[in-house]
Amino acid sequence: MDEAAVRERLAGVEDPDLGEDIVSLGLVNAVQVDDAEGVVRVSLALGAPYAPNETAIAEAVRDALADVDYALDIAADVQSELSAGEEVLPNVKNVIAVASGKGGVGKSTVAVNLAAGLSELGAKVGLFDADIYGPNVPRMVDADEAPHATEDETIVPPQKFGMRLMSMAFLVGEDDPVIWRGPMVHKLITQLVEDVDWGELDYLVLDLPPGTGDTQLTILQTLPLTGAVIVTTPEEVALDDANKGLRMFGKHDTNVLGIVENMSGFVCPDCGGEHEVFGKGGGKQFAADNDLPFLGGVPLDPSVRTGGEDGGPVVRDRDDSVGDAFRLVTENVANNVGVVRRRKAGRRAGRDTPAQ
Repeated sequence: MDEAAVRERLAGVEDPDLGEDIVSLGLVNAVQVDDAEGVVRVSLALGAPYAPNETAIAEAVRDALADVDYALDIAADVQSELSAGEEVLPNVKNVIAVASGKGGVGKSTVAVNLAAGLSELGAKVGLFDADIYGPNVPRMVDADEAPHATEDETIVPPQKFGMRLMSMAFLVGEDDPVIWRGPMVHKLITQLVEDVDWGELDYLVLDLPPGTGDTQLTILQTLPLTGAVIVTTPEEVALDDANKGLRMFGKHDTNVLGIVENMSGFVCPDCGGEHEVFGKGGGKQFAADNDLPFLGGVPLDPSVRTGGEDGGPVVRDRDDSVGDAFRLVTENVANNVGVVRRRKAGRRAGRDTPAQ
């Protein structure tokens, strides 16, 4: 067994999203055959930890080499495009912004359940409530611990449901309004990024304020976003505003991971009938019209409100159909993060990856 033989076997492993084998796509960083130790080491350009499709790729690699008389050491590694001195959040692998064009569409609910869902998959997750003017994530996860500062004035965020949390709500009084101009917002966001000890994270989920204002601009200019998730409800008014958010990310060359349709129909708990309170399918059609992935629809259900008010994200409830919907959204987001990262890895390797 030598490197060429290993690569020949790996050429039979197909990327389920990009549709070609991982060798042709440039996703095999390195292969080392150590005859002395009896180990084959394979480094793969996989950048979305616990994404179902990347897990499947790693398992397919193991299957391709299962009959060799060597131990297997498979590692995932996607190199940053920035130098060490240029990196912001160097210990965070992926930064995901959750956005909406307007308020009232359940953006924070999606952000909380996405972060909690990624944590449930096993990932190391941070949740940054960047909705400066209306921070409510701490209430939605029933955070009963405030951040504290170390001697060198680093902020250590509290944890809940395996997630590290930071929010403007920790820094102001419960009923105090935040009346700040753009430069102050910019300074605060920068401080909360640079001075918070996020630790090593697989994913940092940002709950952005609604609209396309100063906070969004600061984040787009400051943070290395892997991609954005746009939340909308099915009706035309919400879709018009979602389109503005989509254009904002397009102007800043930010990948849009897909569209979530929230409040997608209501199933009556008494009669079992389905009612289209806000319509249904508008978000899915919006995704299709813009050639974007549809991440899933989340129905209007009392369990979402109960979870948001009682601090228990419904995605953690394995016996709840709405929890199932959020788990599907979570898996689709993670898979699409993987697509973004593997395409970049392929380009760095000098390969052209096919369109999704």
